[in-house]
Amino acid sequence: MQYMKLTEVQRDELMQSLGAMQAFLRETFATLSAEEARLPGPNGAFSPVEQVWHLADLEREGFAVRIQRLQTECNPALSDFDGTTVARERDYKSLSLLAGLAAFEASRSANISFLQSLSPEAWSRSGTQEGVGPVSLCDMPTFLQQHDQAHIAEIHEWQR
Repeated sequence: MQYMKLTEVQRDELMQSLGAMQAFLRETFATLSAEEARLPGPNGAFSPVEQVWHLADLEREGFAVRIQRLQTECNPALSDFDGTTVARERDYKSLSLLAGLAAFEASRSANISFLQSLSPEAWSRSGTQEGVGPVSLCDMPTFLQQHDQAHIAEIHEWQR
């Protein structure tokens, strides 16, 4: 019930933070050359192109699916998203950085809009997420923010 425990101002700030991830990625990566976009981070961490495609795919196939299923199903069992396996199988390094940025931006905007449209009663809808346990729609904005913060830290490490 994390989201519903926040004040209205805190909820607005959280949603603004989620929206700011799009600008952060574009400002940080949009001017990179194709070669720079494929440089791995420290200790084999994702390169910029891998970062944006991971974020885009997780946003679409992880968070969006979980949000939708929590909204429409009774106590769904939500699967994990194995970002490392997906990155390898889809060969993120071979993809376009700008297309990845656009895919993330579209998916994030859709998720924010959907979350903002929920009725107060909908926020309590819950299910069980593999590797996490019980979750509710109330948890999703915070999970998104925590995931963003982890990637922002990785990106700052990459920049160093």
